[in-house]
Amino acid sequence: MRQKSLQIKGLILMVFTTLLTLSLQAQQDAQYTHYMYNTMSVNSAYTGQRDVLSAVALYRTQWVGIDGAPRTLNFGIHSPLRNERVALGLNVISDQLGPASETSIDLNMSYTIPVNRYGDLELSFGVKAGMHLLDTDWSKGIYQNPDSAFNDNVNLISPTLGTGVYLHSEKWYLGLAVPNIIETDHYDDFEESIATERMHYFLIGGYVFDVGRNTQLKPAFLVKAVSGAPLIADVSLNALFNEQFTAGLSYRWDDSISGLIGFQLTQNIFIGYSYDLTTTGLNNYNSGTHEIMLRFEPSEIGKILSPRFF
Repeated sequence: MRQKSLQIKGLILMVFTTLLTLSLQAQQDAQYTHYMYNTMSVNSAYTGQRDVLSAVALYRTQWVGIDGAPRTLNFGIHSPLRNERVALGLNVISDQLGPASETSIDLNMSYTIPVNRYGDLELSFGVKAGMHLLDTDWSKGIYQNPDSAFNDNVNLISPTLGTGVYLHSEKWYLGLAVPNIIETDHYDDFEESIATERMHYFLIGGYVFDVGRNTQLKPAFLVKAVSGAPLIADVSLNALFNEQFTAGLSYRWDDSISGLIGFQLTQNIFIGYSYDLTTTGLNNYNSGTHEIMLRFEPSEIGKILSPRFF
């Protein structure tokens, strides 16, 4: 029994060492199963594309059963202005992994122009700016090791600056974004581990098919690339029934498979839930990943909320 316990602790230590190396070297951004519902956190050019004030809160707890596994809280709010070509938004992400805590606060702005004379194809340009906070507390759990190279706590504040483009019609969208174009050396003593905020590249897309009088089907994808880390690709297929109930499946390449459901509880409130089943060797040591999101869009006099899938 003691040997088994030591083996589990050794596995946890190995997992966190690997994840923290990726997080601190490659600065991997938080990942979401509901990426198709909180698109502004992926691409600033999406700001205002719901055509009304839209607020989304999302909570993700990953690898339930492993102490110190990732937990992410994301809140975003955005709206077009009186000049409907311009939109503003705020996005806040809090990410916790073992002894490391990261918080990002970004202001987003987009500008949209028509591409064709009919006005049903638009191109949006986005920019975001803010700050990124990184804190570590190596006294937590198994990380307390006086001989470790990571025995000094780190508290860093770094600027962020990102951009994106988003091409869309009423049926499809395609976007490319770089959430942070600034590469900054933060802490010279650990340059190989946490010094560089490397650029991420996000490619997103989706298409909505009408497959029945009250049914729509939307395949979507997200590809994330960052120097020094493996390519991450998500593909999903969601169905919308009677503009009220959604159900779908998602697959993250070489990582997990997910089920998603969602309900339009009222005209203003949508709630969604997903469960990720790990497809790697870690599935023997956790009971999966849970994610829940809530979207609130207050009604505006004379404006009907968009029933579209994105």
